Amino acid sequence: MWNKICSIKATLCYLAFIVLVNSMYPYFPFMTIAHAPFSTGDVMVGAIYIFRDFAQREIKHYVIIAMLIGVTISYCFADKTMAIASVCAFTVAETIDWLIFTYTGKPLSQRLILSSTLSAPADTLVFLAIYGPLNFAGFLVMTSSKALGVLLVWWVWRKRQAVITTPPQIISPGIA
Repeated sequence: MWNKICSIKATLCYLAFIVLVNSMYPYFPFMTIAHAPFSTGDVMVGAIYIFRDFAQREIKHYVIIAMLIGVTISYCFADKTMAIASVCAFTVAETIDWLIFTYTGKPLSQRLILSSTLSAPADTLVFLAIYGPLNFAGFLVMTSSKALGVLLVWWVWRKRQAVITTPPQIISPGIA
């Protein structure tokens, strides 16, 4: 059982982040940047994109089912308008991500950045159009903060990959 759970840990992180962000979003502190509301939750949304990409590696096209489970659970806990906006935005972003992961054939590190670069603005546009307020400053702030979340998680992943793939240094016993 434990091995089965460990084999889908990115999927479980993805589900947890969907529920966490959607249910906690109203409680994250908002501040105003360039006359637009900004929430620290926006950065966490960026991390969801990377977890989604890893989840798709684990469970392939079933990632759509994981997304539906996550947003269904979120709907039970979140503000209803927020949940509907999130479902619509996630659906658009997930479709973009799925298409990129399914058809580009690029290496994972490139797919992660490409899918997030395209899905973050689309997600933001749909979310703000439903949940509001939709304006250029808000769009720019939210998209930028999501990009920051994507880059942070991607950078940590790349660092871990470098450590994993770097061969150990062999030191000869007689050389000082």
